[in-house]
Amino acid sequence: MSTTAPTTRTATTKPLTVVRRTAWLLNALFWSAFAVLEAVNHGWLAGLLSVVFFIAPDLTFLVGAGEAKGLRKGQLQPRAVPFYNTAHRALIPLALIVAYLWQPIDWAPLFAGFCGWLAHISYDRAFGYGLRTKEGFQRA
Repeated sequence: MSTTAPTTRTATTKPLTVVRRTAWLLNALFWSAFAVLEAVNHGWLAGLLSVVFFIAPDLTFLVGAGEAKGLRKGQLQPRAVPFYNTAHRALIPLALIVAYLWQPIDWAPLFAGFCGWLAHISYDRAFGYGLRTKEGFQRA
């Protein structure tokens, strides 16, 4: 039986966390630039949809907002968690972007909106905000 002290995870994962967050930040800047480019090339509606889709994932905080009494600091209403987690999964807007590129849809504002949505998720991950547990707390 070994008598050595267990190693801490924080010491070994900190550089990985920095790399991961940096990658998410670069991803966020890319999708933000793409959304702006689409707005410049295709007009105000593309810009408006990119902003709306950028903001929309956080509107899930409003689910059950009237019942927020008794929640701890940083806790999301458990009823809102499935909506929040669905709106904050990067694979959803990424899959929609791929589907947009392969389908005969030619409406640039929709594509700009998907770019804004993916930028939002990427910024959240870059700044340390991820999916929530079923109780409404940030996952570790």
